[in-house]
Formats: sequence, structure tokens, C-alpha cells
Amino acid sequence: MKTHFKTIVISDVHLGTKGSKAKEVARFLKQYSCDNLIMNGDIIDGWQLKKSGSWKRKHTRFFNRMLKMIEQDNTKVYYLRGNHDDFLDQILPLEIGNLSILADMIYESNGKKYFITHGDIFDSITTNLRWIAYLGDMGYTFLLWLNRLVNYHRRKRGLPYFSLSQYVKGKVKSAVSYIDQYEEELAKMAKSKGCDGIICGHIHKAENREIEGIEYLNSGDWVETMSALAEDFEGNWQLIYYNEIDFRQQKESKEVIDEIKTELDYTEFKTVAFNKLPDDHNPPHFL
Repeated sequence: MKTHFKTIVISDVHLGTKGSKAKEVARFLKQYSCDNLIMNGDIIDGWQLKKSGSWKRKHTRFFNRMLKMIEQDNTKVYYLRGNHDDFLDQILPLEIGNLSILADMIYESNGKKYFITHGDIFDSITTNLRWIAYLGDMGYTFLLWLNRLVNYHRRKRGLPYFSLSQYVKGKVKSAVSYIDQYEEELAKMAKSKGCDGIICGHIHKAENREIEGIEYLNSGDWVETMSALAEDFEGNWQLIYYNEIDFRQQKESKEVIDEIKTELDYTEFKTVAFNKLPDDHNPPHFL
């Protein structure tokens, strides 16, 4: 049985890049169902797609999974724009059935109000000095490339995964200071809006803590951390890490059949024969 949550929040999937863990996030959304799915920015990486990124079938499968959640579970999906998918500015706000595309939103649950935003609007570098933001993005992309190389050799030696970019961010004082300031400023913004908490992404650092009486919730990312926020029906939030999920509890055989059906997406196959078929021949139909 799937675990069903009231709300799941994911962010920073960066579809269109080599570092995106598209298969993992799609598998995660097979494991869990929810009433509300909030995709909090940088789901599609428009910046990389303009440069050297490429769109793969696995990236499309993520949206197939999202659509299946809408169809099968009647999930309400909210896609909030981030700085890497800022092309959405041209169409938002937009609502089509259970799908809403927004800049940000107020989420109310169990007597509490949460301001939900990707977080880049509070990043003065990204907002005011866009060329520096692009330069920082190039540096992070390089770190991810180097990280893949480092971990390739670590796997060959039987060593566990090592996040180079997280290590660098943890060692560079200016990066640590920036993250602390970022979290504090977002908490202040939530308070100014009369909210009890803030839900964000952007900095690829999952977090669930209290800052001066405000719940600060960051869903992390699906490039390295592979994490999401989940709210139960009593209003309790938790961070779920993909690497800590026991997928053996799933009914794997049923999911394999469902995936094959999705991939084929046929209702019938044409019959091919070298000899003339009898008049009463009925070709097989696949439902």
C-alpha cells in the first residue's frame, strides 16, 4: 500500500540537466500519493536548456507521473515558478483543471498559514545582478560535473557517495553566511505576511526547523540531496530522503505492469501475416 499524505512539496528537480535525478523523483512519486503536490520552482531548468542541456525521455516521464497523480488520485498540483524556470512568467497565473501555475501561494492547513515561494525573489544577487547569478550557475554546474567524476572513482573503490558541492558550501564561510541570512530573511518575510511558516527551496539545502517562532521548511533538491517535504493529516511536516526509503515494501510486479502499459500506450496491435487470414479471425485487443 502507498503511504498517503495531505501534501508533498518538491523543488529544484532541474529537468533538462545531466544532474537531474528524474528517474528517482518519478519513483518517489510512485511510492507516495497525496491530496496536494506542490512543485516549488526550478522543476525545468530553462537556463541550462538554452545552453548545453538536453531533454530526455526520463524528464518527460516525470510529467507523466504528475498527470497520472491528477487522473488517478485527483491530486491538486501547484507549480510555482523558480529562477531557472522563469519562462513561466509569460503565462502565470494559469489554472487548468487540477493544475495551477503560480508565482507563489499561501497554504492553509490545520489552523496554520504557510507562505510558499521558491525563494529566489529574496536573493538580491539573482534578482538585481543576473549575470552574476548565471556565473554562479556555471560554477555549480562545473562542481556537479566534477562530482560525477569523483564519485565514479569512489564507486570503483567501493566507497560511498560524496557530495562535493555540499562539502564546498559547508567549508566556504561566505556560503555558510549566505545560507544563514537567506533562512532568516525568509522567516521574516513569512512573519510580515502574517504566516506561521515559510516553505521554500532554491538553495538545495533541506531543512525543518524553527526560526524565531516561524516554521522554516526547505524541501531540498533532486540533484544531490533527493529530498521532499511531506505533511500528514494532522499538520505535521517531515523531510523524506530518497536514499532512506525502503522500496522493497512496494508491489513491484504491479508497478512494472503499469509502467509497461504507460510506455506502450496502445489499445490494440495491428495483425501482420504472410498468409491470408480466415474470415472469422479476430485480432487481439490489449486494454
